[in-house]
Amino acid sequence: MPNRLARSTSPYLRQHADNPVDWFEWGEEAFAEARRRDVPLLVSVGYAACHWCHVMAHESFEDEGVAAVMNSRFVNVKVDREERPDLDAAYMAATLAMTGQGGWPMTVFATPEGDPFFCGTYFPPVPVAGRPSFGQVLDALSRAWRERRDEVRGGAAELLAHLGGAPVDGAGAVDGAGAGEGAAAGDGALAGDVPPAGADGGPGAALDLDAVAQVSDLAVEALVASYDAEHGGFGGAPKFPPSTALEWLLRRHARTGDERALAMATGTLEAMARGGMADQVGGGFARYAVDATWTVPHFEKMLEDNAMLLRIAVHWWRSTGSDLARHVVEGTADWLLRDLRTREGAFASSLDADTDGVEGATYVWTRATLDEALGAEDGAWAAGLFGVTEAGTFEAGTSVLQLRADPAPEDEVRFARVRRALLRARSARPQPARDDKVVAAWNGLAVAALAEAGAALERREWVAAAADAARVLDTVHTLEGGDGLLRLARTSRDGAVGTAPGVLADYAAVAEGFLVLGGVTGEPRWAARASALLDTVLARFRAPGHGFRDTADDQTDPVVARLSTRPDVADGPSAAGQSAAAGALLARAALTGSATDRQVAELALAGPLSTAHQHPRAVAWALATAEAVLDGPREVAVLGRADDPGRVALVRAAVRSPAPGLVLAQGDPDEVAADPAAVGLLRDRPLVGDRAAAYVCRGFVCDRPTTDPGALRASLA
Repeated sequence: MPNRLARSTSPYLRQHADNPVDWFEWGEEAFAEARRRDVPLLVSVGYAACHWCHVMAHESFEDEGVAAVMNSRFVNVKVDREERPDLDAAYMAATLAMTGQGGWPMTVFATPEGDPFFCGTYFPPVPVAGRPSFGQVLDALSRAWRERRDEVRGGAAELLAHLGGAPVDGAGAVDGAGAGEGAAAGDGALAGDVPPAGADGGPGAALDLDAVAQVSDLAVEALVASYDAEHGGFGGAPKFPPSTALEWLLRRHARTGDERALAMATGTLEAMARGGMADQVGGGFARYAVDATWTVPHFEKMLEDNAMLLRIAVHWWRSTGSDLARHVVEGTADWLLRDLRTREGAFASSLDADTDGVEGATYVWTRATLDEALGAEDGAWAAGLFGVTEAGTFEAGTSVLQLRADPAPEDEVRFARVRRALLRARSARPQPARDDKVVAAWNGLAVAALAEAGAALERREWVAAAADAARVLDTVHTLEGGDGLLRLARTSRDGAVGTAPGVLADYAAVAEGFLVLGGVTGEPRWAARASALLDTVLARFRAPGHGFRDTADDQTDPVVARLSTRPDVADGPSAAGQSAAAGALLARAALTGSATDRQVAELALAGPLSTAHQHPRAVAWALATAEAVLDGPREVAVLGRADDPGRVALVRAAVRSPAPGLVLAQGDPDEVAADPAAVGLLRDRPLVGDRAAAYVCRGFVCDRPTTDPGALRASLA
């Protein structure tokens, strides 16, 4: 049979290239074959680091008998959810509507047109606890298609009608949800409007800032009710990093001084950083904890999560000066550069949860393996420090390393030596597979995080790495459209661009990354490239009303269009596209003075904010962006010659400010005057007595300039 997946840019699809299943990639070839044979589509959606995806592949897709049934009765389609988030979200909406829970692998049976009529997640090879086997499901659905075709198509039509009035929201689904880790349907299905200031509420109106402040107050009260004061985080097991909520809470504290917001943010961050979800040896975080105490992780490590958490840890550090926060920043940034960096200079998507088919095998320890790596004396000390017990905290007597208390000050050198030795020993073990495709949105998040972290902690290599990744995004992923607009490709691999078009979250995150990079480096080209991407957002992603589509109006998949009539405003591990786009447009408005950008950004927040008082975690990035709106955001223009130490010191003071959503621009006044494309924030800002000067503004109305970094810090406090 043809090996259609072998040349895919998706490592996940390539993992299935040698299956006996006759897999197709998503597209017209599969639809045409289903029509020709008059059989349904079987669409299997997953991703490379997904543990239960591997389980189902080994149990079913590698089985010759199961494959023969699949091949004879269905046209089988493999989808990488990370390449096609639009398709994943659309089918997840159907799965949640049909079953009440969602997860990956996601298994969807659809008409030859792609309309779903039966959805599920993982199916075992034999019946278990009332769950049918995969073979039983195949038999029942192929028989229903042959014998009750009208009923099947009628069910698909009813599901489409139901989804036509509901937003797509798959944010709560988890790997393996069908195997027992459930996710509630509907949480985060948000729509509405915060009252605008204008009497008619028309497109020119801005948000009522008093109403927005009240929404923030009510949302924090709602979040307090679900906060786990004992263990950190919100709700019970499993616990995911509440990244967007943490950013909002830190911004709210910076704006208002709300100590409860700071306590929830720092309590959660410290619990995560000390638990087993944090890689205590190599840096970075696993995707989530399976328990309520952050002890046992689901071991996959994702760029998306770690890029978000790196930037949040920088904000934690600058808000509190915490040594633990700085340790998290340094460990996460170093892990990104060591383990995820590609040859081209971008960042790979993830590391697998499994090593040689065993979950977590690379990462866990026993007393014996500690002694082997460190010697008996250091091994015993490390066991006490990292919580390695004879009984074990994971499986088969193994333990996940935790750091529930810091070593004594006199043991700092020993601690560093032990961590290095453990990392060396661990590196000699078999390693998890790496999904080395480059995802535009996640790399945009990494650019912003590394640029900001490098500037704040004076680590030039991190800023350089951010610039390298930005160049890959700008050269490999960025294409000139036939309409004169800049277009983004969602993925690439080994420098070859993928076929999936960028979604709204890609444009927003890459634009945000470029704006942050331009601010900390003073290179004007990054603001210009960000602006070009945001022009595409305004031209191709606007939706009726005041929101955005998740896909461009001329690139939306027909199946996605039928299943999704409203954008997804609920955050996942990172910001929802609509809130992320609002944040990027707000930042551009702060650089350029564009009233249109500001109005579009504010009004795009109206829908998500309208139910933030009920679902704060679902729309936390909208709340975080609203904090920037309420604070101004502060605009900082630093003017000085490139080699002036005063300019460097002023930029460092600005980057270390916790002011919510602060936007930074810097440049040489002579170069700004000669550049017609220079951002408006830098124009007509002279030096002060031939010394570098910083201007702090809101809405381009500026305070008296200062040459003193201390005075700048005070003005931004």
